[in-house]
Amino acid sequence: MNILDKIVLRKKEEVAAAKQKVSVKELEAYPNFNRQPLVFKDFLLDENRTGIIAEFKRQSPSKGIINGTADVAEVTKTYNLAGASALSVLTDTDFFGGKAEDLWAARMANDIPLLRKDFMIDEYQILEAKAWGADVILLIAAILTPQQIAHFGKLAQSLGLSVLLEVHNQQELEKSICTSINAIGVNNRNLANFKVNIQTSFELASQIPNEFLKISESAISDPETIKQLKAVGYKGFLIGENFMKTEDPGQAMMDFVKKL
Repeated sequence: MNILDKIVLRKKEEVAAAKQKVSVKELEAYPNFNRQPLVFKDFLLDENRTGIIAEFKRQSPSKGIINGTADVAEVTKTYNLAGASALSVLTDTDFFGGKAEDLWAARMANDIPLLRKDFMIDEYQILEAKAWGADVILLIAAILTPQQIAHFGKLAQSLGLSVLLEVHNQQELEKSICTSINAIGVNNRNLANFKVNIQTSFELASQIPNEFLKISESAISDPETIKQLKAVGYKGFLIGENFMKTEDPGQAMMDFVKKL
């Protein structure tokens, strides 16, 4: 059993417990549930912003603790000021040290799109994302069937949420493309063994239909890489670890953006 299998197994337990704790009716009564989500595409294509989806991530299964002291509101506000087009916040607790409160704190502090970064395997999590103040959800092709991707995407879009589909190879891309997604993210990190290879994005760039926003995720540590990715059609760049591993993630992003 690889790490991804373990995460999904644990996620099923988490979702079952969450359903017992907070009903769908209660989620729908949360103030954010009636909030109009921000449009991911508008911010990603805004020329006054960088295209960077800046991520708040405390830890990972491969690296352990990355930054155990950073304040989510403070860091995400600085990301925003530095020109982030969107923010990604991990809500997985056991493997990434995230929590729902991180998403709420980021929402309270910011006026740009917020991605709930988690392993979505159930409709309930999409309702949670809406209730917690997210504007975008992530669907990971490696853990979902094409039918689930289409269904979850349709539900998310019916709630006004944008949908980012994450793929790791051409096979996942070909089987997962559907009308109920807005953007396709190529994860340069293999979730089975957590090794990274930026070439994955370059290899898949021409395979992604142009009607979808193209996003490159992980393994981006050099501003020059963003210039190269833009040249092959990418509009979004998810960066987390490169900033979070420093003492001041927000300042690290500001320094990075100056070199773009």
